Parts: sequence; C-alpha cells; structure tokens
Amino acid sequence: MQTIQETDQGYWLLTQGSALYLQAGELPFGNAKECSVVGLQGCVIGEFRQQPLWLIAEIPNDQQREYVSLRAQLYRDETEFNLLNRGVALNYFYGTHRFCSRCGERNYLPTDEFAVECPKCGYRHYPVICPSIIVAVRRGKEILLANHQRHIGGMYTTLAGFVEVGENLEQTVHREILEEVGIKVKNVRYFGSQPWAFPNSLMVGFLADYESGDIHLQDSEIHDAKWFRYDAALPELPPEGTIARKLIKATLALCAEEK
Repeated sequence: MQTIQETDQGYWLLTQGSALYLQAGELPFGNAKECSVVGLQGCVIGEFRQQPLWLIAEIPNDQQREYVSLRAQLYRDETEFNLLNRGVALNYFYGTHRFCSRCGERNYLPTDEFAVECPKCGYRHYPVICPSIIVAVRRGKEILLANHQRHIGGMYTTLAGFVEVGENLEQTVHREILEEVGIKVKNVRYFGSQPWAFPNSLMVGFLADYESGDIHLQDSEIHDAKWFRYDAALPELPPEGTIARKLIKATLALCAEEK
C-alpha cells in the first residue's frame, strides 16, 4: 500500500466486508482529489476498463458512503466481477493479517506481489483462498435441487461445501452430497470455477450423476431437497452470473438430451 497522491488517476475500489462503494452504480473514476481519496492508503490491483484499478485499504466505520453487496454486481462481465472479487478478498486478507503469525511483529505490504511480510523474521504470508466445491446432480431427466436453511421458503440451488484438509476435490463432492442429502453419485467431472469473496472462497464446480440412495436431509444445513424434471416448473433459482446457475443450466440441458 502507498499513500494516495492528488494526481493518482483511475477507478477506485472502496470496500466494507463483502460490499463496495459505487456512485450511480459504477466505481468512482477520476483523479484522487476528485474522488476524495487523497491521503488514504491504496495500491493498484489490476486494470479496469483500460484504466488502473486502485484498491483503497478498508476504512473502519465508514459512515460517509453507502456500500452495496458484491453479489449485486453479478450482472457484470466475468473479468470485471472477478477483479472486484480480488479487491474484496485482498482487503479481508490485509485486515486479518496485520501481524506476523510467527513472531507477532506488525507486517508490512511488499510492493512486488500481493502478500504481507514481517520486517523482523522475514516470514511472508500470501492471501488465503478457501476452496469449496459446488455440484449439480442429475438423475435421468431430473436435477437435484436443495433449499438450504438460510433460504427457507425461497431459493433452491445446488449442493456445496468446503474442502477438508487431506481431501481432494472429488472426495469432497462425494462426502458433501452424502452428508447433506444421503445419496451416492458417480461420473463426477469438472465444470468450471468462480472466485467468491464472501470473504475468501474459490468455488470449484462439478457435474455428477446419481448412483444410489434415497434423500435423507442433514437438518442443520438443508431444509428441503427434491428431484425436479427439466420440463416441469422449477422453484426460485440462484441469480444469473453465479456458478450455481450455470451448473443448473448445463444440467437441465443434459436432462433434455436424455433418451
């Protein structure tokens, strides 16, 4: 991070948790003086619309600005959305790694890469990325969708969960599905991925086919789970732009092809 000067120019990303500051729906743009960020701490984290994108260090208790959820930006081009994810995740990382975990000295931010480094013992720590899987399960012409406890009465989506230590991604897929809905799957294959800065996850998407078992819910996580035919009415689904919605679309297309 460096102290922002009046003549620094570009787009400006200010965050509070997993939210960001917008003006008329867009990131502030212009020189630092025009955008009222002179004297704050920041750094360039990439290029946004062919201009530098400056990340401003998170401002504690910022009551002067109105922030909006990163989720509300899912409509954006994938490259833009992912860059906003980077900023949100970096501020979370910098805020939670102010001190060296080895000796307790206050860290500083090196200029050659995204990291923090201890000036006393030299230990360098890199942004923590927590991998999680998200998977759509198909049974012939049907897709499995679940209503999670946090969405009771609302959205049905695919199953997901964090990778545990000593576990590969495919093992996580099998374990999470068995834990959450009690069924076994086969033909697990990679679909795609999406950074998900809530606050620091990477969602790794898979498709899978039903193998055996009846639905038995993990009540602490899942409120309801059902098989839905591709050509019947579907419940409320995740918003466009999410990898969950992309997985559902791909699975529905496979259901339609099933003979």
